[in-house]
Amino acid sequence: MNHEQALVEVDALLKKIVDSDVDVLRDASRHILGAGGKRVRPRLALLAYEAVGGTDLNEVIPVAAAVELVHTATLVHDDINDHGSIRRGRPTVNATWGRTFALLTGDFLFTKVYQLMAPYGKLNEEFAYATVALVEGETLQAAAAKSGQLDRETYMRVIAKKTAVLFAMAAKVGAMIGKGTDAQIEAANQYGFNIGLAFQIVDDILDLIADSKQLGKTAGLDIAQGRGLATALANSSSNGHSSNQNGNGVAVLDDAAPIASADPMDAFKAKMMSGNYIQEGRQQAEQLAQLATMALSVMPPSAALDEMIALSKAVVDRQF
Repeated sequence: MNHEQALVEVDALLKKIVDSDVDVLRDASRHILGAGGKRVRPRLALLAYEAVGGTDLNEVIPVAAAVELVHTATLVHDDINDHGSIRRGRPTVNATWGRTFALLTGDFLFTKVYQLMAPYGKLNEEFAYATVALVEGETLQAAAAKSGQLDRETYMRVIAKKTAVLFAMAAKVGAMIGKGTDAQIEAANQYGFNIGLAFQIVDDILDLIADSKQLGKTAGLDIAQGRGLATALANSSSNGHSSNQNGNGVAVLDDAAPIASADPMDAFKAKMMSGNYIQEGRQQAEQLAQLATMALSVMPPSAALDEMIALSKAVVDRQF
């Protein structure tokens, strides 16, 4: 079985695990899962497993599916918080079933992680650590957006918790199931963490410059709500501009018009595109991808290792 076949098995397991005799939970869960997605996190688990010498991908498929369920649950909850209407090219769960059922669907997906992970004993400690960090990161982000205090330092702390830790956990548990050495497991952990940081920075750049059709989700929500890389850069004193919020809690630059118009993203995009914010973010993502690749030096040569190195580049170069 190769990685693509294993990912097909992951998707099949995801569809099976969310079966329920409560129609709305089953249908809403399958709606978001059936829309696809990049499946980067389960791929990391599969690749790390093989990179340390694992030979039977069936061993890691349930854990890879559990990682994806954690991620998908957070997307459902994010769309409630953000009032997002598009996710993975489809109407969001909250747009289709309403906020109450969306909240319950997210909870349902989280609880299904317990079911998948029940046989894995100590690995549940890794899941617990990652999911606690994820909620902390989302909370820090919401608090920073509300207070208007999202600067570079806070931004990096947020994305470390809300994104990078889950990437790191995916790779780490894959290496653990594959019975890697302590050094290899830590290498997988560091690789995943840096890939996660780079992924989120690029994601925030794309939120700034791409449209909803390209992204497959509602574009501009992070920026319009005072979140994301561009806002953090704009709030940094190093760029010569200060930032605050208007009376509606929307981030504005002191020398720019508030982000509020028929298309609230236009003025903000124009401002960001005129500076070096995107270039700075891309450079930082590239540096993080290089660090991720360097961490893999303890892994033996293999096709899986080659794919992990290629994934480092793909995360930075992606356009959606």
